[in-house]
Amino acid sequence: MVRIGIIGGTGYVGGELLRLLLLHPQVEVTMVTSRQSAGEYVFNVHPNLRGLTQLKFVPQDIAELKKSCDVVFTATPHGGSVNLVPKLLEVGLKVIDMSADFRLKNPADYEMWYGWKHSNPLLLKEAVYGLPELHREEIKKARLVACPGCMATATILALVPLIKADLIDKKYIVADLKVGSSGGGSKPTAASHHPERAGGVRPYKVIMHRHIGEVEQEISAFSSEPVKISFTPHAVNMIRGILVTIHAFPKQPIANKDLWKALRGTYEGEPFIRFVKYQKGVYQLPDPKITQGTNYCDIGFEIDPHTDHLLMFSAIDNMVKGASGQGVQCLNLMLGIDEATGLKSTGFHPM
Repeated sequence: MVRIGIIGGTGYVGGELLRLLLLHPQVEVTMVTSRQSAGEYVFNVHPNLRGLTQLKFVPQDIAELKKSCDVVFTATPHGGSVNLVPKLLEVGLKVIDMSADFRLKNPADYEMWYGWKHSNPLLLKEAVYGLPELHREEIKKARLVACPGCMATATILALVPLIKADLIDKKYIVADLKVGSSGGGSKPTAASHHPERAGGVRPYKVIMHRHIGEVEQEISAFSSEPVKISFTPHAVNMIRGILVTIHAFPKQPIANKDLWKALRGTYEGEPFIRFVKYQKGVYQLPDPKITQGTNYCDIGFEIDPHTDHLLMFSAIDNMVKGASGQGVQCLNLMLGIDEATGLKSTGFHPM
């Protein structure tokens, strides 16, 4: 059994990692750290785990992690991993970082998108962006994987087939996102407080959102020129899920068959990509409700003949494919086992 440690296990991402890893047939969670909850049973913070584990949170200790673990997930707030990860790598641990601290390749991008200077720029070159659909072979050989942001995941997966096939004008791409409240983390703010959020649809960080850096980095790799994107999230009255609607303009007239060719050419055989475009039923296009609890990304599209523009839709559970599930998918690749191990869940209906 591969021994797993989780640093920062009290948050929503840490809780989802525990939910998935405690039922994973080929790993054992041996340590879960927390400063604020050291000594507490894990299930007191994550009540859905009652009966699954008797683990207690422990203080963070590099020597103990080295002794007890083979792979460590760092589920710390942004900025919390940048100086911690090098210490873990130094003692021989493999690391899957759930924060934004190693996602961007250009150190200057951290100053632009996050407002701070990266203190370990050499590790940015080594870190592998943890999107298996794009970087599977690199992830298999990595000792440091930087898991993508949730909104970036949904947006990149919808856009890559279009960019690869050179179907759209790269100067006019608009992503409109609807995001559940769990994306804001487990510590409430005035904006995420339930009475302020419930019943509304609130645009936030409507320009220069930090996930733009990831999206542009990844999709530009499939283009002969840098690609820029307009990207605006909206806080909506749901807990889990992201739906991104992308508006783009074809370079020349396209038909459904062109989109199907692009999608299948990019994702045929991918275990966690589903194409959703139906002519009947309630869920004819992607809906995050149907992805809740799963590691799937549902992708669909529609061509608008009236305005000659293309709409792409992408739906994920932000806590699973947008965070912990994707981390476990990367772990499986690093271990050389079936990447769907421990992730084969259909979700629920009705929900």
